[in-house]
Amino acid sequence: MAELRWNPMTKDWVMVISNRAKRPNMPKDYCPFCPGSGKVPDDYKVYKYDNDFPALSNPPAEMSAPVTPAGKAFYKTAPAYGKCEVILFSPDHHGKLYDLDDDHMGQLVDLWQQRFCDLSADEKIKYVFIFENRGKEVGVTQPHPHGQIYGYPFLPKKIELELSSAKEFLAEQGRCLFCAMNEEEKNFGERIICENEDFVAYVPFFSEYAYGVYISAKKHIQHIGQFDKKTKENFGIILRQITGAYDHLFDTVFPYMMCMHNAPVNLSEPVADCYHFHVEMLTPMRSADVQQYRASSESGVWASCNPSSPEANAAQLREALDRFLQRNR
Repeated sequence: MAELRWNPMTKDWVMVISNRAKRPNMPKDYCPFCPGSGKVPDDYKVYKYDNDFPALSNPPAEMSAPVTPAGKAFYKTAPAYGKCEVILFSPDHHGKLYDLDDDHMGQLVDLWQQRFCDLSADEKIKYVFIFENRGKEVGVTQPHPHGQIYGYPFLPKKIELELSSAKEFLAEQGRCLFCAMNEEEKNFGERIICENEDFVAYVPFFSEYAYGVYISAKKHIQHIGQFDKKTKENFGIILRQITGAYDHLFDTVFPYMMCMHNAPVNLSEPVADCYHFHVEMLTPMRSADVQQYRASSESGVWASCNPSSPEANAAQLREALDRFLQRNR
């Protein structure tokens, strides 16, 4: 059974996918993402294949029986339509994103762009979410370097809130909210980690996570589909710099959630004037061995608490980036 169930209090959809509980445990010495597994080509650099146990699918999975008599339903359901894809970053089981050379990283960014455009062509898809979960602290059971892409038939609540705020700011201030944030961070300077011609990375003023980082396009670009060749190159560079800095922060494999925020697609009204491409790097650690939990305040009422200073943590990340760059010269 797979379906979307509407939460009338938060006005948001919840994906209820019982078949994902049937995912098998892989043998100890077997990785389906490694060449020779029979699941992927024997020779690849980056690769896309459909998730074997998708939360969303086309055609959608069978829904459950109605929970209330026909015509008297209180709760609302919808088919779990969409797409779930796995993106393999490297054939190396122990590979790291920041170790990819320019050509390899370019192929990965090209694949992300291609899949965004292809999934956006489906008018039933309203949001294309490109992401990576890294580390057991965020629930990863498969360490082979990979990410995922979800094509949702609805607008996720966080993106809906961002879009609403951006529209309001544009109406009141006459400019892009995200461009204004970039300008504020650049002017202050102390939370900036690094930048290049097309992107700037910083620990935002309001960071909910100790070492959370935003990577934001400098130009008013709405989504990865609009990246030209140079923009793609610079995106790959800054993404490798930030992930490299993370692993050199405490000289250990640092867990994170890489969340790529592209503009929504196929909405009834255009959003190009107000939305702006950015990546949110969400990090569950506040020190080398202490995890920052999303506990009752954060999860129960969405009242976040950062147990550290964004300015001090940005300084630590700049130092870690320097060590990473020095070791890779």
